[in-house]
Amino acid sequence: MTYGEQNSEKEAHEQLACAWDHGVNCLDTAEMYAVPTRAETQGLSEAYVGSWMRSRSRDSVIVFGKVTSTSPKTWIPPNRIPPQPPAPPRLTPDSIRAAVHGSLKRLQTDYIDLMELHWPERYVGTMFGAWEYKRSREQTDVVSFEDQVGALARLIEEGKLRAWGLSNETTYGLCQFHRTAVSMDVPLPATVQNDFSLLDRSMEPELAEAITPRHLNISFLVYGALNGGLLSGKYFDGTPQEGRHCLWPDFQPRYHSDLSRRAAQQYDTLAKEYGLTPVELALGWTLSREYVSSTIIGATKMDQLRACLATVGVSISDELSTAVDEIHKVFPNPNKSAGVISPGFIKDVRKGV
Repeated sequence: MTYGEQNSEKEAHEQLACAWDHGVNCLDTAEMYAVPTRAETQGLSEAYVGSWMRSRSRDSVIVFGKVTSTSPKTWIPPNRIPPQPPAPPRLTPDSIRAAVHGSLKRLQTDYIDLMELHWPERYVGTMFGAWEYKRSREQTDVVSFEDQVGALARLIEEGKLRAWGLSNETTYGLCQFHRTAVSMDVPLPATVQNDFSLLDRSMEPELAEAITPRHLNISFLVYGALNGGLLSGKYFDGTPQEGRHCLWPDFQPRYHSDLSRRAAQQYDTLAKEYGLTPVELALGWTLSREYVSSTIIGATKMDQLRACLATVGVSISDELSTAVDEIHKVFPNPNKSAGVISPGFIKDVRKGV
């Protein structure tokens, strides 16, 4: 998601080639990327992935996309196909269809393997650092579950999508989408991609139960496992940084609040005690969870990418897992408990306040 902002097309292709050579064949992107989202760079991540895929057999690459949900990013609808008027994006059937067509063009492909709804159309109380549901923020003019599921199902029937999923979704939302798909006799949601890391384990009490094969049988995809680099340890080694938390401190403030930093330092120390790098602990731990299907990684530099790729064989012992839990008891989910919410999601995501 940094391609087009922190990374040029050449750098993106170098990273993709390196990842490919290490066995990575699944690429996660979204119509709103690069981030932080700007009109000048929106869509470039998909375009860079698309130009790289031209040198590969299409059926050898698995591509994930995401449709932008309700937000004040009015420059996104005009970049869809057909172009829509500048307005806050919504998850109406026409918007979902136009978003998919736009992504297909930028990716230079006839189909997308998995398309997720980037965040819920309705108000939710636990997104991007929030930790409390407030009834006063509920909305009545929300696109129905049926309309959203129906739009995705039609695109699958047309061969433009292979599967669909959700992102930044709650247990309630996941169950409602699943129930809706069952009642409509259409493909069920295949995935849910949520924030999950040593600093945010909030999915464990409920969502983990819902997605188990015994129940909804939905694959859990992890994003944010390194908290935008905070859990890599690079912000604690005393060297100047040019990472996103320094360049855009308001972009994902939940990842680098004072509370999250204090917790991250504890995990940094723990990793070294067990002969691991902070990256090996952070990614190795998420990969070791039984409910995690895949962990999405991202990097702006080649050495960062290689460090992430090297964690595939990391083993997390029961003793180390217990030590992680002990820190979690002292710092439970600091990304949320700190109460630091991304600007634009505090009061009304549609208005960006």
